[in-house]
Amino acid sequence: MTHSFERSREPRSPDGSGSFRQRLWAIAFGLLLVGAACLPLDVPVAAWIKTHGLPRELNRLLNFMEIFAHGTGITFLFVSLLAIDHTLRTRPAWPGVVARMVAALLTTSVCTSMLKSVIERVRPRAADLGSLASVFGTFGTSALIDGRGGADVLSFPSGHAAAAAAFAAALAWRYPHGSTVFAACALLAALQRVSSSAHYPSDIAFGAAVGLLAASVWLGPPRANTHPRFVVPTAN
Repeated sequence: MTHSFERSREPRSPDGSGSFRQRLWAIAFGLLLVGAACLPLDVPVAAWIKTHGLPRELNRLLNFMEIFAHGTGITFLFVSLLAIDHTLRTRPAWPGVVARMVAALLTTSVCTSMLKSVIERVRPRAADLGSLASVFGTFGTSALIDGRGGADVLSFPSGHAAAAAAFAAALAWRYPHGSTVFAACALLAALQRVSSSAHYPSDIAFGAAVGLLAASVWLGPPRANTHPRFVVPTAN
């Protein structure tokens, strides 16, 4: 009876080299439509959150999941991933795959920062929501509560939602079988931005779309994890 370990080969994309990127584009387009559809709901949802809030346990879960969406949390998770998955530290994954994943996140950060710099939108926590005639009053600074400013006019799009979407895409590119879990983590992280009155629903939808589009520049065909695979013992 023998025991052996062998390294599984990195599979080729079964449906074309651009299939993963095209799926990201399709999801991003869907999110843009969702964002547009959410605009009429932005102010009512933001007002309800400010007045009532979510149940404490749900808020606790969403606040915990913010780790999946901000720079410090993503850095911690990515470093932990490098420590756990040794295939990321050896060729052919290193440095090409790791560099692509990091580039996807950095490109997302640059894109969201550029959009925030040219589109002013008052965050729900800093807006006088009761004075608004329409959702478009949240754009610009007219709805800003006196004494507020700076980061309070950087609501559009959500950088956290963009980062979470890009991180989920990068992980799904490397570990396709975990795609559903990564998407769920990104969704919960994005919802935390609404529950904390930092963003409107449309902000997170548009932000997630930006994250996927930015990440798609670097993420091509799926790169499945190459890990040691145990071979079932056989009798000689």
